[in-house]
Amino acid sequence: LPYSPFQDQIAGRLHRKNREILLHLPMEPLEYPQVDPGPGALTSNMTREELVSQLENDLRAVPFAVGVNNHMGSKLTQDAEKMAMILSVLKRKNLFFVDSRTSAKTRCALVAKRLGLPFAQRQVFLDHVQDPHAIRFQIKRLISIANKRGVAIGIGHPYAVTWRVLKENLDKIKSQVQLVPVSS
Repeated sequence: LPYSPFQDQIAGRLHRKNREILLHLPMEPLEYPQVDPGPGALTSNMTREELVSQLENDLRAVPFAVGVNNHMGSKLTQDAEKMAMILSVLKRKNLFFVDSRTSAKTRCALVAKRLGLPFAQRQVFLDHVQDPHAIRFQIKRLISIANKRGVAIGIGHPYAVTWRVLKENLDKIKSQVQLVPVSS
């Protein structure tokens, strides 16, 4: 997330370990302003100039980003016109976009295809429910989807329980699917 504590140190450390960094771009959810996506958020009431300026600032705030995915954004990702403004900037900067699919009405895939922007979307949230059994179930779902489709993207959060379950199950996961960077 842009403007988060220790972002420069974390990004630098991950970059030195050859890990991909994504800007987790705060975007307006349907519940806004009661639910606030945080500093640097893109909102539907912004002009083209405001959107582009804030996006540029957010990209500068997260060093070494090779792509972007949305943080929240259930309202903004439904707006094809606004997403075209955002995704055009990413295309110009040779970045990719991963849609977290926080809305079933997302227009991101359509816009990305029209722009020729490298694009993917999430199939499973690993830790929507922060319970070890629920996370294990979601990992099994993700593996099943990957085996059926040939590819799948799961999104998890930096919760202690998610980290613990992934660490405990990493060897088993690797025996069933090949883990690749999201850019692949």
